[in-house]
Amino acid sequence: MANRLGDALSPYLRQHADNPVDWWPWCDEAFAEARRRDVPILLSVGYAACHWCHVMAHESFEDAGTAALLNDRFVSIKVDREERPDIDAVYMEATQALTGRGGWPMTVFLDHDARAFLAGTYFPPVAHGGMPSFTDVLRGVDDVWRTDRSRVDGAADQIHAALERRVQPAGSPGGEPELADVTGAVGVLAAEFDAVRGGFGGAPKFPPSMVLEFLLRADALTRTAGQPDDRALAMASVTMQAMARGGMYDQLAGGFARYSVDADWVVPHFEKMLYDNAQLLRVYLHWWRATGDPLAQRIATQTAEFLLADMRTPQGGFASALDADSEGREGAAYVWTPRELVEVLGPDDGSWVGTLCGVTPGGTFERGASVLQLRADPDDPDRWESCRSVLLAARSRREQPMRDDKVVTAWNGLAIAALAEAGALLDEPEWLGAAVQCAELLVDLHWEPESRHLARISLGGTVSTQAPGVLEDYADLAEGLLVLYQVTGDQRWFTTARALVDTILLRFPDSDGGFYDTAEDAPRLIRRPADPSDGVTPSGASATALVLRTLGALTGDATYLRAADASLAALLPIARRAPRFAGWTLSAVTARLAGPIQVAVVLPANGTANGIAPGTAPGSDLHRTALLSTAPGLVVAVSPEAASSVPLLVDRPAVRGLPTAYPCRGFVCDLPVTDSDALAATLAPGAAGHGSTVG
Repeated sequence: MANRLGDALSPYLRQHADNPVDWWPWCDEAFAEARRRDVPILLSVGYAACHWCHVMAHESFEDAGTAALLNDRFVSIKVDREERPDIDAVYMEATQALTGRGGWPMTVFLDHDARAFLAGTYFPPVAHGGMPSFTDVLRGVDDVWRTDRSRVDGAADQIHAALERRVQPAGSPGGEPELADVTGAVGVLAAEFDAVRGGFGGAPKFPPSMVLEFLLRADALTRTAGQPDDRALAMASVTMQAMARGGMYDQLAGGFARYSVDADWVVPHFEKMLYDNAQLLRVYLHWWRATGDPLAQRIATQTAEFLLADMRTPQGGFASALDADSEGREGAAYVWTPRELVEVLGPDDGSWVGTLCGVTPGGTFERGASVLQLRADPDDPDRWESCRSVLLAARSRREQPMRDDKVVTAWNGLAIAALAEAGALLDEPEWLGAAVQCAELLVDLHWEPESRHLARISLGGTVSTQAPGVLEDYADLAEGLLVLYQVTGDQRWFTTARALVDTILLRFPDSDGGFYDTAEDAPRLIRRPADPSDGVTPSGASATALVLRTLGALTGDATYLRAADASLAALLPIARRAPRFAGWTLSAVTARLAGPIQVAVVLPANGTANGIAPGTAPGSDLHRTALLSTAPGLVVAVSPEAASSVPLLVDRPAVRGLPTAYPCRGFVCDLPVTDSDALAATLAPGAAGHGSTVG
């Protein structure tokens, strides 16, 4: 027997290729082998940047005695949750149903029909803290399997029945959204808000990216409706200030860690995920757009710079994650002692930075080390920037955390949207160029236009054939491409996004107006997952609801608008019940209530290809004014006159040979304007259109 993970594309699976465990990837052959030997299946699910996955691997999967027990009594399957989120979703539900909690590593025991009968997360090598040892669990499962199979079958039947019940809708469709849904969600969030520290609930605290986006949109919507709710912007601002000034934010290189282990945002879990940083870049940008706060601009700028410097792959995509560990310890690359600061900066600057950044003799982390914080702006910004540069250079000479270089379609779609919008609004063409290059990689490598199949991951320019795209991949890539179109005017991105959305409507719908997470032709599991709640990223369903709304607004096509309404109705019950897990759905609600608001920007043809230089923003003041609007549900179509097939732009001439904007609300357009101030006034919260139907 031999470990079968050496040729895997997934970096996580390859991390386990040298284990003495006889690992299989998820495949029919593994289940056939379990039937042939009449042994149970151990399913172990994790991901490359998971700290406790590394711990369990070192303690158990690298241990010869544990491996011998696994090889003799089980068929062992290793799954990368980022490569196969469908498998992860199905068995995470089983784990949560059995234990009341979930997480990674996830450890599940299956029968030959892939039904779970026992599940947990991390198991230690020696029993402690009320947890049995991993080998005790293995021996217990083996004993029950061989001597009392009816107990195994009964447990599998019970768990499978519970999962089937969970698949049923949590409530009847929610009907049409109302402003009360928005204000009600703000009220629920206010009751859960930590007014002192920011964020929601206690420790650990995760960055509530999608909720923050909703709160910014709710602020704009309620002001437009003449019912301002100051709580929304206040909660968003307090939380984003606290996250940016604490230890969860990398004060030297930029970018955010996965979460804070404490309620004060001091000590992070140090892994850095692409999906967090893409979403946070965009929401800090939107905070700056709404308020002009210089902190918001700084964090957006540094996070974009972090993505380009530390996460970009040679092919132009963005890597999935940076590990939490280096030198065999979590956070070793990031923390400092007072002595280390003095050694690098000298006694004066070292002492000054220590006071500024909360580096104490006792430490805020392990072994007397501290995580850098920046609770207040320095009184000498130039001195801080000089020290920051020196510290970052010194830190780069330490052993660096491993990077998971696989390119995940959905997360790269989120990065495209963030970098494209930030590049346009903050006048950073390099960021916009990176968004274009990433889009080219995904569209040219991951997308097959003839079959309309989308791959979920690639590594080093090679696409995985074992990881078909799931709903979030189609929807998040479409979202990124539609943002890129609205910024650049390049119709390729519009056309591809429309094809992706058309594929969603063809291959993913359920019978209730919602969507499954896997396509109808995807590999079959014990059930077809359909999770409507937002987790660390927008759910596939909520991402689809929002992108349908955007595409419907750009095209006026009733097919997209009806599908958007139906999908939103299916999601409203969870949004009303648990807004913390429905931030993206609630963002779609604000778009539905506010719009559609459409701005068609027509540029005089100037002789360049499509009138716009590839990889750049068009540059019109009118275009920038439209992009700067905080109106939820606003879409922007931009192109030279007579050069676009985008419906919103058809038959709209440039007035007097000048860049011209056609602002529309609910498909009823105002008079065209050529002045950016006039356009800004039209789009301002509370402004009402004139109802003219020109064009």
